[in-house]
Amino acid sequence: MSTFALVLIATVALCAGFAAIYAVARRMDNYGIVDIAWSYAFGALAMFYALAAQGWALRRGLIGGCVLLWSLRLGTHLYVRVIGHHPVEDGRYQEMRKRWAANFARKMTVFYQQQAVSVVILGLPFLLIARNPAPQLHPLEIAGILLWLVALLGEATADAQLTAFKNNPANRGRVCDAGLWAFSRHPNYFFEWCVWVAYFVFACASPWGWTSIFCPAVMLYLLLRVTGIPLTEEQSTRSRGDAYRAYQRRVSAFIPWFQKKVASSE
Repeated sequence: MSTFALVLIATVALCAGFAAIYAVARRMDNYGIVDIAWSYAFGALAMFYALAAQGWALRRGLIGGCVLLWSLRLGTHLYVRVIGHHPVEDGRYQEMRKRWAANFARKMTVFYQQQAVSVVILGLPFLLIARNPAPQLHPLEIAGILLWLVALLGEATADAQLTAFKNNPANRGRVCDAGLWAFSRHPNYFFEWCVWVAYFVFACASPWGWTSIFCPAVMLYLLLRVTGIPLTEEQSTRSRGDAYRAYQRRVSAFIPWFQKKVASSE
């Protein structure tokens, strides 16, 4: 099957799938479920490429398995969080309701379709890897897998630490600054980005794999400037107030690092 055919099938299927998810979201009146769908969609896309592309079978199995495992972990984590709080909607989507109040339905429909297209675009490294016919693993592919393992473990650890902190009634109203959260205000986002860097490193061993550099670059931009840190910190500042502002002064926003010393007068 040609590259164009693979991408076309994936795009049509994902756009249809996200249209169905949008219908479910409207029925639930909870648009945050798109995060769950977006996470699971990468696993489905990678497995489609792994099964339909014509590269070396072991390589196709490796990239399909890695993406599927990451996708299932992240999607299930989000499912528990989103459905566990339903019917209360994630604060980011509550904010979207306010900003898009004048034409909410149309804008949210477009937003859901944008998520579908973004999966196809960001899934480029999976396609390039799955089409690579070389019958042995390149050192870059081994390095990519090792980085992926570290990133997956880091992201899972950060999520587990935050969940444990929130589930402790004694921490109600407090800012999580335990474990990895003592070194980064968003360690989950940092390791999420590292996962995408790992996919890029893996892809660099395949023909034209270097072109997928935009994938970790786009993810970094989204996390730092768009739907990641900005919206999360706005919500945290509203709910935690001065405690979170003090946390912002002490702890690195993204890359894990040692805490800054803050004068007591502050």
